[in-house]
Amino acid sequence: MGRPRTPLLDRERIGATALELIDEQGEFSVPQVARRLGVQTGSVYHHVDGRAGVIELVRERVSASIDTATLDLRPWDRALTAWARSYRAAFAAHPHTIPLLMTSPVRAPKVLAQYEHAVRLLLEVGFPVAQVMTVITALENLVLGSALDLAAPETMWELPQDSPETTKLAEALAATPPRRADAAFELALEAFVAHCRSHVGPPSGPSTDSSPSVPSGAGAPTSSPSAPSGTGAPTSSPSGAPSSPSGV
Repeated sequence: MGRPRTPLLDRERIGATALELIDEQGEFSVPQVARRLGVQTGSVYHHVDGRAGVIELVRERVSASIDTATLDLRPWDRALTAWARSYRAAFAAHPHTIPLLMTSPVRAPKVLAQYEHAVRLLLEVGFPVAQVMTVITALENLVLGSALDLAAPETMWELPQDSPETTKLAEALAATPPRRADAAFELALEAFVAHCRSHVGPPSGPSTDSSPSVPSGAGAPTSSPSAPSGTGAPTSSPSGAPSSPSGV
């Protein structure tokens, strides 16, 4: 009997299957991956170094949707903004991966290369080397918290009808336009970039000609949103997720 033309098992199929399971149930196990692929658990371990290896395949697969070309845009603040929007869109498509990936060190070579790209951008524009990872971590907190917010209900507040204790909250909620999470993200991102500018000065040099595309799902408004009362971006991840998702 000849060998099958298509390998029964490879790292790409393992990563894709693990991501499917995470999207469906919020978690995965190596035996579950093996069962879905129709192979023995030991066969999976021939391709990856345990559960941590599968997690890195998932990280690499989700991060592949981030448009790293945005980091080549100029001026630098435009690059950082476009990268943040693309980063958010990639993880908003797979929000269950966020708590899982943030508890495991980043080892995937392609993901590390993307961080290298971001670090070089920040050093190039004058951020002190000791502050660079703090800036990246802060941006990731913003991006990933907002990605989780996109997975939450549009309205996160359920008020008792005609309650005299929450009249102003009810008024603010009624006045809040649709796409609360998108507006909150853009407000926070604008404030974050403005803070960065205050540390390194205004951007200089010519702007790149082509406008960065906002990936599907990023939901970036075409103009700066006003801040809706009571609807700011969460400072901690909803549903009890950890609040410092650095290194996803």
